[in-house]
Amino acid sequence: MLSYEIVEWGGALAPAERATPVPTGTEVLVRVKCCGVCHSDVHIRDGYFDLGGGRKFMMGDRGMKLPLTMGHETYGTVIAAGPDAGTVPIGAERIVYPWIGCGKCARCLEGDDNLCANMQSIGIQRPGGYADHVIVPHPKYLVDPQGVDPAIAATLACSGITTYSAVGKLMPFAPEDWILVLGAGGLGLLCLSVLRAMDHKNIVSVDIDPKKFAAAKAAGAAETLDARDEGALKQLQKIAGGNVYGALDFVGSTETAKLGIAALRKGGRYVVVGLFGGEIQMGIVPLAQRAITIEGSYVGNLSDLKDMVALASSRKLAPIPIERRPMAEVDRALSELKAGKIVGRVVVEA
Repeated sequence: MLSYEIVEWGGALAPAERATPVPTGTEVLVRVKCCGVCHSDVHIRDGYFDLGGGRKFMMGDRGMKLPLTMGHETYGTVIAAGPDAGTVPIGAERIVYPWIGCGKCARCLEGDDNLCANMQSIGIQRPGGYADHVIVPHPKYLVDPQGVDPAIAATLACSGITTYSAVGKLMPFAPEDWILVLGAGGLGLLCLSVLRAMDHKNIVSVDIDPKKFAAAKAAGAAETLDARDEGALKQLQKIAGGNVYGALDFVGSTETAKLGIAALRKGGRYVVVGLFGGEIQMGIVPLAQRAITIEGSYVGNLSDLKDMVALASSRKLAPIPIERRPMAEVDRALSELKAGKIVGRVVVEA
């Protein structure tokens, strides 16, 4: 099979011919049809995450070894299964849930593989979907797309459940509450669409690139704001009348955290999702006095994916821009994503 691999941290992905894997035990073999290009893969290709204060979390410390085939938003056709896989929908198209836990710890037994301390995720610790075939460890991780377009369905495995899970952490909120969505990239745009599909209208999209605001409006933003504008915080307070209940941060930088937390009313919630890097800088006393909540959100569980597919299948989600490219262009797509040149999402096709 053909795969596109990291062979050196910080280097370009290289094509490689590998033997097509044969499923054993409960494994399932999927022929890849398409795979979303996620911003976290930019950091993985670079070889580290920025922890702030000059500290870095190196990919080697995460149990990742080279060569590595990334790609965790995979959609394809089930073509084979191991002898212990049970009933498997051979010939059917499925979304691959990639956030694989150990299967034994308390988090996994609760259905939260994504919170497992010893994850073996597809496209991170396991070979992923930047290839023409991928092994899935168990058929339970295959999700029926319910007629959703393959390119859209693929992105639900990460960006879909990541936004859905993050929005869930703000629940419940009142119709008049204002929600900030920090970042108008692929995740931010999909979050706007999810909020509108849930009939929420008071949403502000915040970014530093005004070229993305048209897409933000189309996805469901009531207002847009350039975070670089002088007095951006005052503008937010004027738009929301001081009633910013929630901030969903899909950038995850020192600057977006500062703005998102400062904008909250008393009792508000700031949920950080993005992995750009940096530190949250604030005093402990105002954290208590304002009674605000600061919470992290990491992707979502298998149940979230099924719920997100059902939402997409209902046709309630406003479409976001999705560009289809050949799999051979995956490295160029990552470079353009890193440079901020992508509006919406890129999905590569095998």
